[in-house]
Amino acid sequence: MMKLAGYSLAVSFAPISSNVVKSNKRFTVGISHRNRCSYRLFSTHAQKHQLHEKPGVVARYHLPPWFSVAPMMDWTDHHYRTLARLISKHAWLYTEMLAAETIVHQKDNLDRFLAYSPDQHPIVLQIGGSNIENLAKATELANAYCYDEINLNCGCPSPKVAGHGCFGVSLMLNPKFVAEAMSAIAASTNVPVSVKCRIGVDDHDSYNELCDFIYQVSSLSPTKHFIIHSRKALLNGISPAENRSIPPLKYEYFYGLLRDFPDLRFTINGGITSVDEVSAAREAGAHGVMVGRAAYNNPWQILGHVDAAIYGTPSCDLTRRQVLERYLVYGDSVLGKYGHRPTLRDIVKQWSAMFL
Repeated sequence: MMKLAGYSLAVSFAPISSNVVKSNKRFTVGISHRNRCSYRLFSTHAQKHQLHEKPGVVARYHLPPWFSVAPMMDWTDHHYRTLARLISKHAWLYTEMLAAETIVHQKDNLDRFLAYSPDQHPIVLQIGGSNIENLAKATELANAYCYDEINLNCGCPSPKVAGHGCFGVSLMLNPKFVAEAMSAIAASTNVPVSVKCRIGVDDHDSYNELCDFIYQVSSLSPTKHFIIHSRKALLNGISPAENRSIPPLKYEYFYGLLRDFPDLRFTINGGITSVDEVSAAREAGAHGVMVGRAAYNNPWQILGHVDAAIYGTPSCDLTRRQVLERYLVYGDSVLGKYGHRPTLRDIVKQWSAMFL
């Protein structure tokens, strides 16, 4: 069985506080590392007093991130993650990328951006930014929400992000800065940290340059987990959508990293659209596999098979109709929670894909 470094045994109780057993040892079955905090309900004000642990409460364990759903702007919001968790209990879910500046500037309104249902664990917060102080402060503010991991976006090719924003994939051109940023993020939290990146940027696309990025970030910071989108990014002349198809996939880069950095953990991303392909990547040595739009556009066919095929646990025992009925209950509870948002359109846009 594959060994995963960097994960510690975490025992958490809903809705009471979680316990963490820290360890530097490798586990044949890695389990998520959590900081001590109570589960967050949809509102941070739902529990004003931390509850004491009680005997007889069933402990919850998170299996390793062998399968995860990619962070996608305007897609992997609270509504999608609620639906996804009804279908798969073990897939790791990511938030949309949140700019560190947004978190810092909205510190009095954080529930709107950071709150989520406790059922969404295991869940990773992805942040973006190019200001180390703000990245650290955003991480500190997010600690109250008990995310299972903090991920830095070094892969988004959007002109608003990588261009005017000077972060996202453009950070790959400055690995020393990324290492400093990851050190600041790690110092501001007790949960694992990770980087999501491409295999290169524009003409900086050689395997040696990718290795240099991985080496500097991993040796100069506590980062030991990298999610690799196996395409390079082209910053001029094509759209973010085209950046998901025009640059060719180079999986050989990913598998080269597995060979050349045996002490790190790598999750493969890009072009994987079925559970069979996920299993094939795992069998080829990938520590984890991240699926993006396929998991969004066809959640029942993808997520519905993850628990059994990837984790060897029973699949969801709900029918499609039962999933939608439970999702409707959720939708009724949050409709208009923040004034005019979320709207009915925000909530129901997830539905059509359930019938593919």
